[in-house]
Amino acid sequence: EQPLQESGSPLGAPPAVPGAGAEPPRAQPPARDADFYCVKWISWKGERTPVITQSENGPCPLLAIINILLLQWKASGVKLPPQKEVITAEELMAHLGNCILATQPRDTSEGLQLNFQQNINDTMTVLPKLSTGLDVNVRFTGVSDFEYTPECIVFDLLNIPLYHGWLVDPQSPEQVQAVGKLSYNQLVEKIITCKQASDSSLVSEGLVAEQFLESTASQLTFHGLCELTARAREGELGVFFRNNHFSTMIKHKGHLYLLVTDQGFLQEEGVVWESLHSVDGDSCFCDTDFHLSHALGKEGATAAPPDHRLQQRQVDQDYMVALSLQQGQDPPSVLSDLELARQLQHEEYQQHHPHPHPPPPPQPLPAQAGGRPAGERRQRPKPDLDCTLL
Repeated sequence: EQPLQESGSPLGAPPAVPGAGAEPPRAQPPARDADFYCVKWISWKGERTPVITQSENGPCPLLAIINILLLQWKASGVKLPPQKEVITAEELMAHLGNCILATQPRDTSEGLQLNFQQNINDTMTVLPKLSTGLDVNVRFTGVSDFEYTPECIVFDLLNIPLYHGWLVDPQSPEQVQAVGKLSYNQLVEKIITCKQASDSSLVSEGLVAEQFLESTASQLTFHGLCELTARAREGELGVFFRNNHFSTMIKHKGHLYLLVTDQGFLQEEGVVWESLHSVDGDSCFCDTDFHLSHALGKEGATAAPPDHRLQQRQVDQDYMVALSLQQGQDPPSVLSDLELARQLQHEEYQQHHPHPHPPPPPQPLPAQAGGRPAGERRQRPKPDLDCTLL
């Protein structure tokens, strides 16, 4: 089934890219239960800190921004009462509005004040869209490259970086030539024009551009992931856009993580972050300290706890493979999970038994069907269709 836009109509452009299309103007929806959000309390940097969770499609841009403000409350000043369990969209908007107003420049010169007032007016127009879906238009040249639209003003005023990972690989000159510096919107128009051209070179270029969109429909490439990891600063909180969804993102010890805001994990204290280290949807859950979590697993409570070192080494190994491919090199030899487990077990034995006698043969760790330790990975759920590309 072809993905739908916010408007409910299928995308008419040739490439089958999830949710990519312009959203028509629409009236504000009436108040409903989905306008209330459950609050999950976590321990963050020694403080009990709230995270706003999501149960339905729509408000992810608002929640991604609000959760950043909550996680950096010392700078933003956004705090919730300690017993708060549910919060309304109106309350979230009030907090967001206060933060935006607090960005007023101290310089009282007329030019700066007029510019600030214009920005505030533009922001007030955009704010209602944050809870229903935000339109963005990516460019494939850089992880921070978006076509500037009024929707971007909120991120600029709050000094929150907005990222994506949908980049053209510079090792593919044909795609670089076909895509150039075009935005998604412009590239779709080019594909349509090239298909109708009589010049065979233009037709060929259009087919290359179309193949790029189809082969990267997940909206994250190896090159994009590597660039994203390099560009984000250590400890930086930002918003990551992919598959029509906005997520709170952080870089911790060289790795990228997305904040888990699905309401289904409201009571899972050990599930706070989700690793972003693969383009194919594999990921690992982590707790608030970024330790790999074994709170969940296909076998439930009876599953054996995973070896955290094995999982972290798998994350590192996946990233090195992606980096090698991005640089046009042959990927390093990849160990299976069972081989990794045996290697780690052998290293641990040598650490605790430093003598020349050979250790006993290592035994494989308990594993699920397929060879992966219980709880290591999960497939990314079907992406939200709450936000669209322009």
